Amino acid sequence: MKQTISRMQFLSGDFRGGENALRPPWAVEEALFIELCSGCGDCIQCCPTSILVKARAGFPAVDFRHGECEFCGQCAALCKTGALQSSLDTRDAPWALKALIGERCITYQGVICRCCTEGCETQAIRFQLTAGCVPQPQLVETDCTGCGACVAACPVDAISVGVSA
Repeated sequence: MKQTISRMQFLSGDFRGGENALRPPWAVEEALFIELCSGCGDCIQCCPTSILVKARAGFPAVDFRHGECEFCGQCAALCKTGALQSSLDTRDAPWALKALIGERCITYQGVICRCCTEGCETQAIRFQLTAGCVPQPQLVETDCTGCGACVAACPVDAISVGVSA
C-alpha cells in the first residue's frame, strides 16, 4: 500500500506520516487536505469556541486547550475549497477521534480527581469503583464524540484526543 506524506513530514523525518496535526472536524484525508486548503483562515475566524488555530504553513489545526468542539459545522460551511466537507446527514460523525487517557492521570497515583467528567455531555468517561483503590477512569468509546471537553479540564494534561489503537 502506498503511503503519501507531506513535504513537511518528509523534512521533519516523519516518513511514516504518523505525526499529522489535528485538523478541524470534517477534514478530508491529510494529503488531500494539504492540497485543498488555501490557509484563508475563515474556519479559524468563525469557530465559536476558538479551538481552531493557525498551525504550520498557515493550515488550521485544533487546539483543545482553548475549549471544546461543539460540532456546529460553521467551519465546514465556510470552507470554499473542499478541505472540510460536512455531510448533510447529521448521523455522520465529523471524525473518528476519541479521548485518550494517558498514564499521567493522577488517579493512577492514588489522587481522587474527576475533572474530566465535568464537561463531558455524553458522560463517556466514567469512574470504576474498586475496593481499597481510588476510582479509575474508564472511557466508553461508543459514547465519546472526541469533542475535547475533557482535555482542557485535566489539571495534569493526561488526556488527549486522537485515534484509539
